[in-house]
Amino acid sequence: MKPYTRAERVSIQIQQAITELLSKKMQDPRLEMTTVSGVRLSPDLSIAHVYVTVFGDKKRIREALEGFRKSKGFIKKHIAPKLGLRIMPDLRFIHDDSFDKAARLDVLIDAAPKGEDREPDDIPSALDGPSRDSDE
Repeated sequence: MKPYTRAERVSIQIQQAITELLSKKMQDPRLEMTTVSGVRLSPDLSIAHVYVTVFGDKKRIREALEGFRKSKGFIKKHIAPKLGLRIMPDLRFIHDDSFDKAARLDVLIDAAPKGEDREPDDIPSALDGPSRDSDE
């Protein structure tokens, strides 16, 4: 038995093919500073959700997603022979904001007070349950 499903294997192939295409053949300025962070394929291989990371503000993200949508036919035409599929999946481009969320968490962690500076009463215990009033 193979360790990955067919959808996972094809997802990896799609990601590699689009990444190579971005670096070598695509000239659209809207797609500069973009990377394909992942591809999730439906079990029937009909839809590929392509997650892209865009460095820039919200306007830049919208422009990059529009550039990917406009280039969808070009991308499908160039990667289809590499995949060897009978039917090429429909590509849906989605902004991957996980890197933005990770950066925000990193800033919050850096801004949090260090453990040695805190008083023992300030540290919540995982063993303590919610406090209950004795009025019940």
